[in-house]
Amino acid sequence: MSLDFDSPPRAPRPTANFDKEESQLWRWALLFMILLASALAALMWERLENIPFQLRAIPIGILVLSILFAVYAYGRRREVTELKGLLRGLQEHVGAAPSEEQLDQLSQVIMRSQRNFKELIDSMDDPACAVSLDGTLRTVNRRVAELTGLRYSQLVGSNVYDLLEEPAREDLQRGLGRFLEKKRWAGTVRIRLKNSSRLLYFDSVVNGILKGDEVVGVSVLGRDVTEQREKELRFTELFETLQEGVYFSTPEGQLLDANPALVSMLGYTEKRELLSAEPAELNFDSGPPVLGRAIDDRGGIRTREVKLRRKDGKPAIFLDSSRAVWDTSGNIIRYQGTLVDITEKRNMERQLAEQEEFRSRLLESFPDLILVVDLEERYTFVSSRAVEIIGYRPDEMFGRKISELADHSPDMLSLYQTIVSGKQVVGAAEYGARHRDGSWRTMRAAGSQLVDGEGKISGVIISIRDITIERKLEQQIVESERFAAMGAMIGGVAHELNNPLTSILGVSELLQDTETNETSRKQLVMLQQQARRAAEIVQNLTYFSRPPAPGKSRINLVEVVERTLNLHAYSLRKNNITVDFLKEAGVPYALGDPHQLMQVFLNLIVNAEQAIREARDRGALRIRLGKGDRTVWVSFHDDGPGIAKENLASIFDPFYTTKRPGRGTGLGLSICKSVMKEHSGSVEAANAPEGGAIFTVTLPAAIVG
Repeated sequence: MSLDFDSPPRAPRPTANFDKEESQLWRWALLFMILLASALAALMWERLENIPFQLRAIPIGILVLSILFAVYAYGRRREVTELKGLLRGLQEHVGAAPSEEQLDQLSQVIMRSQRNFKELIDSMDDPACAVSLDGTLRTVNRRVAELTGLRYSQLVGSNVYDLLEEPAREDLQRGLGRFLEKKRWAGTVRIRLKNSSRLLYFDSVVNGILKGDEVVGVSVLGRDVTEQREKELRFTELFETLQEGVYFSTPEGQLLDANPALVSMLGYTEKRELLSAEPAELNFDSGPPVLGRAIDDRGGIRTREVKLRRKDGKPAIFLDSSRAVWDTSGNIIRYQGTLVDITEKRNMERQLAEQEEFRSRLLESFPDLILVVDLEERYTFVSSRAVEIIGYRPDEMFGRKISELADHSPDMLSLYQTIVSGKQVVGAAEYGARHRDGSWRTMRAAGSQLVDGEGKISGVIISIRDITIERKLEQQIVESERFAAMGAMIGGVAHELNNPLTSILGVSELLQDTETNETSRKQLVMLQQQARRAAEIVQNLTYFSRPPAPGKSRINLVEVVERTLNLHAYSLRKNNITVDFLKEAGVPYALGDPHQLMQVFLNLIVNAEQAIREARDRGALRIRLGKGDRTVWVSFHDDGPGIAKENLASIFDPFYTTKRPGRGTGLGLSICKSVMKEHSGSVEAANAPEGGAIFTVTLPAAIVG
């Protein structure tokens, strides 16, 4: 719309049917606007359920505004018609002076029209004004007055350059030449008033005010988009400064825009270079474009983990969260989303997993049981050694209190309480504990405080080692040293006993030759027999206690068994155990160390004796010798209870014993097996069909050269 404030209004051309056609055109135009608004409201009515409640009044508002505008336009049309009638009357009386009544009527119509026009532009929420080419304000509406803080009378006639800080006069003058050529301009203008520091933005339409073909001023209509532009600026600033990658893409995965963070994440130096990359170039693995969507995708929010290719070819892992953007027709025009670089996070997680695996493997390789107990006495970590050391699986102990386990040790609980109370930072304890299978074990526990990141005690870490074997070895060493001392003592005692026994034997023989009394002779014979028996026992003790000679030799197994039985004869008689030793002829010599074999045979005889005593008050031990193909064997068969089937496979293991505590170390049969292995022989155990246990010792036969 062009406004000319200097020239008078032009008289319309008289036409016969002009008024009638114009009136009809106005009616059709107004009716069309009402129908158009009604149709628009009806079409949008079905979609009201899909939009927020506060937006449902828009179609109704449009309809109401259309009706109000039609009523207003109709009223203005009547005034124009009345004005045209007056002008027509003036034209008919050209040359004649108009009457005062006609002039007064014409003046009232013009004033009423100007007032209505002023009310119309003042009712607009957007600023509007008319300015001459030198910058003088010809007219302004209410919105301009509100923005400047000045009254209408102060604004009209003032120069616009006195009100504006920006744009500068020079900038407006430079664009004036191009405007005069086109007589119209539209765009966004940034304005700063001199009485305000805030920048204002207006989407403006500037039209030339013509006088003839000459532009004498401009009319300006602007829509305040300051808030929208500030939001856009904030969004742009946020878009540019976000550390997360932000992107816009087509449904096919082609990037439309990306912020600097994403450009840097993918290793590019310029956004243009990234946007020109094909979707397939960003894929690290084969397949459809990572940032694309399927045809049937509805555009909802999608969060997932993706792998993209950096410019240098290396993979980058991102957490992608995106959604669709629709046009007014409901079609998806693009996708927008964020990419959070989690490559380093995934690398750290992998390293932590590797460290956790290393820690787990390291703990599992420890021979000790590792326990972590919190402040409530609950196990928060249990290594797999728990099955071997105390018989519980880790999952059976995890989360349970120490006192909830049936076989828990009070000593270990006391150690925990001492450390967690702060009385000791580290501590140790040695105690006896019952394994879940019922066997007793000797344990050594060492504990220390476990602190959190703030240095506060969060629990106790305890390592437990089964030292049962160590303690039994120590016991065996003590016994071995005691036996060694006894052997040395026996050797000395035997040497000292040989002299009086020799004298007794000699004197008894002399007395037998001179004694004539039969009773005395019989007593001397008995004395001589017992002295000889004592001398044999002393000789066997000397033989057993003598240090073994290096190497092996040909030995008579019958003699070795007899010497062993003589050493243990008293204990066998005391416990009412009869020995049935059958000395078979033709048994070849064996190759071995007699001293070590006596130890083997003595262990087997003692085991048989103890087995019989546990079952009954008396019993029998049968010893047999035999030969095989280049071997010689000796069997020891007792009539005791035999060996339990579940123990047969373990009785030769070190420290394995079925005897009551204090009755054995569990090393006797293990030593027997080791000695026989050194002799290239064997020792085997079995249950006899008629009852009792049979131990068979097999040795290589000595080859006669």
